[in-house]
Amino acid sequence: MAIRQYVKFSVGKEEFGVDINLVREISKIQDMLKVPNTPPFIEGLLNLRGQVLTIFNLRKRLGMEDQAFDENSKIIIVWYNDIQIGFTVDKVSEIIKVEEANVEATPPSITGIDKRFLSGVIKSGEHLLLTLDLTKVLSTDEEADLKQFIADAKENL
Repeated sequence: MAIRQYVKFSVGKEEFGVDINLVREISKIQDMLKVPNTPPFIEGLLNLRGQVLTIFNLRKRLGMEDQAFDENSKIIIVWYNDIQIGFTVDKVSEIIKVEEANVEATPPSITGIDKRFLSGVIKSGEHLLLTLDLTKVLSTDEEADLKQFIADAKENL
């Protein structure tokens, strides 16, 4: 039976999982360059070992109330259509292993979170965990804007 691994994290009171194959690394919160005239869910730019990354506030992107970062806050850095980007989360708790049979499609009854961001639900005993598809957190237009933004930022460095 196929086993998949997920990084389990929380944003607000919700727990999520993201496929570990999408995750490049997990970093502590660092100083970021705030960029004027960007959408509110863009936290800023981060220079990570010479690579400029755009960091998104997943709490804001999911429509949750903003909250200050603390010692548990992390940045999950992922590959997104050939671009490295980061997402701030409130806490990364563990790596979980899940049998493929315990991953199901997102039920239509889910409300409160934009379903386009969700890729499914993990059944773990009596506990359910929503899985995020971080490759769908941006619309096509937002992705095009991000690529232009990155190109402009590189020119100005």
